[in-house]
Amino acid sequence: MILSVTFSRPVKNCEEILGRKYERVRMWKSADSGLKAKNGYEADFFTSTQSFRRNLTETEFLDFVEKHSGTTFRTAVQRTEDEEITVLSNRHGEIKTLRKKLRDAPVPGSFRKEKNYILKEGTPHPFLVELGVMSREGKVVAAKYDKFRQINRFLEYIRDVLSDLTRGETFTEERPLRVVDFGCGKSYLTFAIHYYLHVLEKIPVEITGLDLKDDVIQKCSSLSEKLGCDGLRFYTGNASDFSSDKSPDMIVPLHACDTATDFALSHAVRCNARVILSVPCCQHEINLQLEKNGAVDVQNPFASLSRYGLIRERLAALATDAIRAEILEQSGYSVQVLEFIDMEHTPKNLLIRAVKKSAQNEKSLSDKSKAEEASRQRTENLLRNLNVSQTLVKLIVDN
Repeated sequence: MILSVTFSRPVKNCEEILGRKYERVRMWKSADSGLKAKNGYEADFFTSTQSFRRNLTETEFLDFVEKHSGTTFRTAVQRTEDEEITVLSNRHGEIKTLRKKLRDAPVPGSFRKEKNYILKEGTPHPFLVELGVMSREGKVVAAKYDKFRQINRFLEYIRDVLSDLTRGETFTEERPLRVVDFGCGKSYLTFAIHYYLHVLEKIPVEITGLDLKDDVIQKCSSLSEKLGCDGLRFYTGNASDFSSDKSPDMIVPLHACDTATDFALSHAVRCNARVILSVPCCQHEINLQLEKNGAVDVQNPFASLSRYGLIRERLAALATDAIRAEILEQSGYSVQVLEFIDMEHTPKNLLIRAVKKSAQNEKSLSDKSKAEEASRQRTENLLRNLNVSQTLVKLIVDN
């Protein structure tokens, strides 16, 4: 049985075929056993600015998979209970299918044996139940095991920096710990942050979720009210326009698309946020510039990497995040670039963790100046050799 499918790399005439210019489609077996049999699957269709949720019958789901895998979308990754099946095609229409057995195929009840997760299986956590990750008995839904792992992994990263986040500060109802989640989407991780900090760690919080989609924000707000999540609020808005008279202690741009991540990081730097946990998404900016620039001088060290579309896309994403890390270092943060979750679970598996350096941790003025200058040179050299510009540089360095 297919549990989920993710379609990416659409062909140029995708809009003619499907009616909209979709960039990605994700479908999965519904976790809600109460759904009528005719609506056994759910799907999210993503354009560059919108997402659309649909319910599908099993027949509609299987028909879509058969018709569009390797054709309308050049990459389709299917997940069954014990296998990952990747369908790939090239621009000549040649289709190849790759199969990989999952060595750690999820077995209900196996998480406690494998790892001591922050959120335990077997204990019904209300927000996970409402979001369809858990049953009301506390069992993780098979199709949502990857999401369950992702949530726990993110909370582990927060736990690792909790001492930095609370350093020298006693948070109270009058002065709560302030967190802003840019691009919160359906807010799996936003609710998880609230649950971990407020319920498990007993820290008064003020958490803001921000997203462009009104319907998504309305659903998140309704769920927050239903669960009685004190200090958790959702608003419709753009990262580039966000402002607040209260500086956040932690900024979490989670899958904020393209340059929205840069505006969120810029806001964090301006506010001297103590901790930044960023999971970048859809880095188009540099890739589009490389594509527009066309042929690169053969003497350029990136000439071969810029020739091929897929490699160029990955190069652009890595360059973008490397530049972001350098700019945060130059802004007084200790930065790590970490694996968020195994690549087999999600292609967006890179996390930038930045912690504001304390006065005790700062290098001597001379060493700090040398380190910042070296970082600036690396950034400038990379941008010059790629012949591109980058938004975070404009927002922080050029201003």
